[in-house]
Amino acid sequence: MSHQEPEAKIFACSKSVYLAEQIAQAYGVPLGKVITSTYSDGEFQPSFEESIRGLRVFIVCSTFPSADNLMELLLMIDAAKRASARHITAVIPYFGWARQDRKDKPRVPIGAKLVANLLDAAGATRVMTMDLHADQIQGFFEKPVDHLFASTIFLPYVKSLGLENLTIASPDMGGSKRAYAYSKFLESDVVVCYKQRKVANVIDTMELIGEVKGKNVILVDDMIDTGGTLAKAADLMIEKGALSVRAICTHPILSGEAYEKIENSKLSELIVTDSIPLKKKSDKIRVLSCAPLFAEVMHMVHHNNSISGKFIM
Repeated sequence: MSHQEPEAKIFACSKSVYLAEQIAQAYGVPLGKVITSTYSDGEFQPSFEESIRGLRVFIVCSTFPSADNLMELLLMIDAAKRASARHITAVIPYFGWARQDRKDKPRVPIGAKLVANLLDAAGATRVMTMDLHADQIQGFFEKPVDHLFASTIFLPYVKSLGLENLTIASPDMGGSKRAYAYSKFLESDVVVCYKQRKVANVIDTMELIGEVKGKNVILVDDMIDTGGTLAKAADLMIEKGALSVRAICTHPILSGEAYEKIENSKLSELIVTDSIPLKKKSDKIRVLSCAPLFAEVMHMVHHNNSISGKFIM
């Protein structure tokens, strides 16, 4: 009797259905059926409405706030484990709490490590994510982690713009490695913004390291939250003589007055993925889907094929 691979099924948490549907379509399977029962006090219970015994299960869920998204993912992983799924892969396009990857002051948690422990305890056998805030978060897991890079999505788009005198910029010192990786493939210069904060999400001062006069600048970051850093960086670069400033940010958190800051800034364009759904539309924001990338890698993982070709930085 020949060995037959277990079937693969894709399911989604409620706030990530929009993305999971695109992933399932690209993968070539229908999105699995899940219903969620909610009690009057807000407690909820997800339920798989089809058999998953002995199958490979992909559960798609970006864990952006509120904490309900993370809790729903944990409950679905636990349900899959108790329903005898053979493999349970948590597909987390945006890995929330990743900014808490270390103790940056006394008496604070390492939230990213805690989330990794919770996913492991729930029963995930594999984690697939994209553009972690800090690469070392992969080491928080005892299970395999497929850390994808959105550069495979962004670079073809940047090349299609045909920009001359291109310069890649990092909005802070911590993102310089990412900026240098983009510059290597685009054969461009690099500049870095040096910023200081007095409190979270509020920039006190910002200075530019490098020359942008007469350049078309592309800022590269893993996420955009309040938009303050990118807006201030774009305005500073235009003041320094840049011809244009665009920004690439994988995860569009866009909280608070972020949309207004982007609209009022000197940014020509903000390019993001759909790892997090946009709260509103903006003429300055272009969304590139990460669904084909995830679908392709999920297919490779299911058939035990190498995914190294997807790591271009």
